[in-house]
Amino acid sequence: MATTTGQVRASGPVLHPRICAALTAVSCAVHLWLAASGHHQAWLGILMIGLAAVCVPCTVHIWRHSRVGALHQVTVSALAMVGLHAVLLLSAGGSGHAHGGGPASNAVGVSGVVSTHALSSGAAGLLLVIGLEITTALLAATLVARLRRSRTSEAAVAS
Repeated sequence: MATTTGQVRASGPVLHPRICAALTAVSCAVHLWLAASGHHQAWLGILMIGLAAVCVPCTVHIWRHSRVGALHQVTVSALAMVGLHAVLLLSAGGSGHAHGGGPASNAVGVSGVVSTHALSSGAAGLLLVIGLEITTALLAATLVARLRRSRTSEAAVAS
């Protein structure tokens, strides 16, 4: 199968790696947006920019070649993010997450009463991130399984 640049692409799944790469790119964009938004401390913003920079090459490798090493790295990174955000969700009591000893969220109003809307929006945001990362890990892991299965069947046909 020829690509638009005239290079021959190895046979294998095309849509699955593209979806996985796109979802990884979305995760990178979310990290960059959160870093630029200023809702977190500076050191955490720098960390998020670093995480996005590490993930961009994997995104390219998955999009172009479905490289298993990049898929493994994305799977491990996504599962680490699931664990981190789950801890943040549980430790903040569902109110969002705190970094550097600051308040978990700006949920306390002028009267000192905690707003349940602010609590639920912080928890909802973390749950969305956890869902995005679980989906990313699942797509990457299932793509690895598909690639291994197709290579095994190709080797069996060749022998």
